[in-house]
Amino acid sequence: MANEKKLVEQITSMEDDFAQWYTDVVKKAELMGYSSVKGCMIFKPAGYAIWENIQNELDRRFKETGVENVYMPMFIPESLLQREKDHVEGFAPEVAWVTMGGLNTLQERLCVRPTSETLFCDFYKDEIQSYRDLPKVYNQWCSVVRWEKETRPFLRSREFLWQEGHTAHATAEEAVERTEQMLNLYADFCEQVLAIPVVKGKKTDKEKFAGAEATYTIEALMHDGKALQSGTSHNFGDGFAKAFGIQYTDKDNKLKYVHQTSWGMTTRLIGAVIMVHGDNSGLVLPPAIAPTQVMVVPIMQKKEGVLDKAYEIKDMLSKFRVKIDATDKNPGFKRAEQEMRGIPVRVEIGPRDIENNEAIIARRDTGEKITVSIDELEAKVGEILANMQVEMLERARAHREAHTYTATNYDEFKEIIANKPGFVKAMWCGEQACEDKVKEETTATSRCMPFEQEQISDVCVCCGKPAKAMVYWGKAY
Repeated sequence: MANEKKLVEQITSMEDDFAQWYTDVVKKAELMGYSSVKGCMIFKPAGYAIWENIQNELDRRFKETGVENVYMPMFIPESLLQREKDHVEGFAPEVAWVTMGGLNTLQERLCVRPTSETLFCDFYKDEIQSYRDLPKVYNQWCSVVRWEKETRPFLRSREFLWQEGHTAHATAEEAVERTEQMLNLYADFCEQVLAIPVVKGKKTDKEKFAGAEATYTIEALMHDGKALQSGTSHNFGDGFAKAFGIQYTDKDNKLKYVHQTSWGMTTRLIGAVIMVHGDNSGLVLPPAIAPTQVMVVPIMQKKEGVLDKAYEIKDMLSKFRVKIDATDKNPGFKRAEQEMRGIPVRVEIGPRDIENNEAIIARRDTGEKITVSIDELEAKVGEILANMQVEMLERARAHREAHTYTATNYDEFKEIIANKPGFVKAMWCGEQACEDKVKEETTATSRCMPFEQEQISDVCVCCGKPAKAMVYWGKAY
């Protein structure tokens, strides 16, 4: 019991210090480690396994929409990066450069990719000649480097893992359709797989991706009331095509520019899962992405027949991602450790349970324990995992709704931002000057203009001029 208590005490209470709680969880659950390169992190098996499950599920969904995977080089020549002015200006402060090759100074600096638009454009200009070559619907899984000043595990690091889709289309309408399709795919993935509700909308011009005509986003609310941009989809129009000369001959033998899109999700989703579902005992993982969905814990395992029965139960539950904890640690420590790691279901079996042909099932999210017949164990575990997935989303949605506010004037807006962490819905005139003022005076930013618009008032919450859109505002990671 003392060891069990000590394990939990190693986690700072999220109510006392949310940032320290987060750091404690990622370290104690052994999701990551710090590397010798400042701002870069090591993915430990438990953390990388979560990413693999995210990757596998996303990749399957991508391919159902016709996406093909490719891989581009990690280096971008400086001259290539300079081809799209807005794009390079947007990324310049975060770019890492390679200037030496072996012992020789390079004739041209090479950028370590912060994103791969320019590489795909350079590729597409030779790959695309005719309307028959379109569309190109490509994606790559890779790492990128952005020299961030302040870093935090999973949420913001100098090197991170992601996927980046880059597509080319014959018409503007096709590009818009793909941009929206991928945003909807991301939103469904977050809700159905990660159990995280999101707000879908369009970024303001100030917040959109450098070089894009329009950026669409999904925004999630963390437990501490801060927003997290969880996935973006960009419509590039023909701007990149004109900068790189990506043209095709249409059916009427006329030369036209392609229309492009780009869309991506990153390992910050792991941080989102931690901050939406975690508690003061550690991780709480949605069953859909949990590397281990069921942990079998033998009680008094040195007694004859207990371990054998535990392994029998493990085999019985093989349709799930199941493991057995047959270590010599005491049962209390095992329980605390499995809770720390966020394993959705724990199945305990001891001598008395064996006599009664029963086992105990414990849910990680609610702490509920039930006793069931071993004969019904497989069906009951499946039912609990399915219910957990749905109920975790419902709880996260209820939390978001309870922390979403409306403001009709600037004093009210500032008071909410200062005292009530969460989303604030308020009207906006469309002028960047008001965005800048809000950020300067409250540190809140525009998260998105939701597709589902509401008419909260007729005037901008900041300046009082006629409003053009309702915006979700909030402090963000």
